[in-house]
Amino acid sequence: MYPLLETINSPADLRLLPRPQLRTLADELRAYVLHSVSQTGGHLSSNLGTVELTVALHYVFNTPEDRLVWDVGHQTYPHKILTGRRDRMASLRQFGGLSGFPRRDESEYDTFGTAHSSTSISAALGMAMAAKQKGEDRHAVAIIGDGAMSAGMAFEALNNAGVCDCKLLVILNDNDMSISPPVGALNRYLAQLMSGQFYASAKSVGKQVLKVAPPLFELAKRLETHAKGMVVPATLFENFGFNYIGPIDGHDLESLIPTLENIKHLQGPQFLHVVTKKGQGYKLAEADPVAYHGPGKFDPAMGLQKSIAPAKQTFTQVFGHWLCDMAEKDSRLVGITPAMREGSGMVEFHRRFPDRYYDVGIAEQHAVTFAAGMACEGLKPVVAIYSTFLQRGYDQLIHDVALQNLPVVFALDRAGLVGADGATHAGAYDIAYLRCIPNMSVACPADENECRMLLSSAYEQNHPVAVRYPRGAGAGVATQAHLDALPFGKGELRRRGTGVAILAFGTLLHPALEAAEKLGVTVVNMRWAKPLDTELLLQVAASHEALVTVEEGAIMGGAGSAVAEALAAAGVVKPLLHLGLRDEFTEHGDPARLLALQGLDAAGIEQSIVERFVTLLASTSTFKPALKAVG
Repeated sequence: MYPLLETINSPADLRLLPRPQLRTLADELRAYVLHSVSQTGGHLSSNLGTVELTVALHYVFNTPEDRLVWDVGHQTYPHKILTGRRDRMASLRQFGGLSGFPRRDESEYDTFGTAHSSTSISAALGMAMAAKQKGEDRHAVAIIGDGAMSAGMAFEALNNAGVCDCKLLVILNDNDMSISPPVGALNRYLAQLMSGQFYASAKSVGKQVLKVAPPLFELAKRLETHAKGMVVPATLFENFGFNYIGPIDGHDLESLIPTLENIKHLQGPQFLHVVTKKGQGYKLAEADPVAYHGPGKFDPAMGLQKSIAPAKQTFTQVFGHWLCDMAEKDSRLVGITPAMREGSGMVEFHRRFPDRYYDVGIAEQHAVTFAAGMACEGLKPVVAIYSTFLQRGYDQLIHDVALQNLPVVFALDRAGLVGADGATHAGAYDIAYLRCIPNMSVACPADENECRMLLSSAYEQNHPVAVRYPRGAGAGVATQAHLDALPFGKGELRRRGTGVAILAFGTLLHPALEAAEKLGVTVVNMRWAKPLDTELLLQVAASHEALVTVEEGAIMGGAGSAVAEALAAAGVVKPLLHLGLRDEFTEHGDPARLLALQGLDAAGIEQSIVERFVTLLASTSTFKPALKAVG
């Protein structure tokens, strides 16, 4: 099915092909990407859109000597296939298999690990300046999407690069799309740029001009004086010190390759604007690039199908329903997202409350301080953000929200392990990095209904509160219709046993209960990592020989550490076992398997408790039933 593609085991093979064969190769590569993703799930629309660009880059540049840095990285499946990993695509995003993002330890062609957006220009500039300092003659190329260009870090890098004399090429992959539809003034600027009459005519003749004329930048220079006063779309990037080239068709190899070859011979930082289409070549993805951004397994001939069996409600859906219900009740509520409308469950809120919905683009730092400004004026901002992305707004969280004790609610989706996306997206650190901030509170719901009620509890407070919840569905607990809140900072005793008490934070309450049934021990649903329910904690400590903390978050500095600190402050000395995510990055794979490998399933919790306390408590009468139960 892929006769030409199967001869390409490295970019060196690609560069041996006659140029006329590249179109055939691109067609086979696109078909292979579609087939692979349909078998494994993964990012599709973005990868279908970068096929020709990937072929052209590896054909023109001497990779891996020349460095390619792919922003975000979910557009690199064609790159992986062309760089010796074609036969491993069946393992994509599975445990022990290929990552869905570039990784330096996976291939020498993955020059920089990316998964969070807007880092490519900074990294590529660092590589280009390092090459200059070392006296090495090589290029560094950053490929960044228009959505990622909305982040401040990209402009910080452009500002620095404009005064650096190095072999840096920034390629703006303009597909009028990030994950959610694009927003902001930069997107409007790019749209106006593309609609200008000068560039519309230049694009129509560009292919013919490139065959016979000097490099495109020379043509632009000659036409510039005539274009002034009518449209000068290059102004923004040229004012940063770049030589702007484009826009050109990112699916036209006859435009891409000559342009890239010409750029190789130019001095100083270059900016190439290419226009691509997400989902290119697969009509269903072209028509709905959001739905096909990250699909699961599907039949390409049929497309995505709605499940016949009703799926369990996800925590993201619980948040989305709560947000709409609370907005109906309180006109002060505003919802804020950094370009994650779909992922954070805000589509319905956007539809019903468009005047109170704010997508600020891929700009997490701005999102947090923007919320702080709204809170200053008496509104009640709810920031829907992934745990891993709130890390990017940490200074703003401290300086702009917590220091001023502003009532901002942070709905932290994807807390804990995230499965196929791996370490870059795991919400492993939020308890640790949030609970050390004064005025900040952290809620850890154990199920869907508790999530809804704790969101209401957070909304009632006059200070910042984060509610963390995992990706996907929970235990299947039905949610109530009303907006009742749970008591602030209070946990509950869920199972009374003897000897050992398990203090569970979040959804690991359920495997803890399963383990406790076999061991005959106590289980406490703590609900809050900050403030701790110290009254309940000390009561439990006084009536048990040992304590175990369980959380789907980093052990170091996490909720278990908070328990240890509280016991120490009260002068209570008890054997204490912390179960959580170890001091290591957790790889991608099936979430249940990953939790089991961390010892956080029911069997792992049971085993850890027995191994830790069997010697210490073997002679304790209250613990003997538990020991007998596990032999």
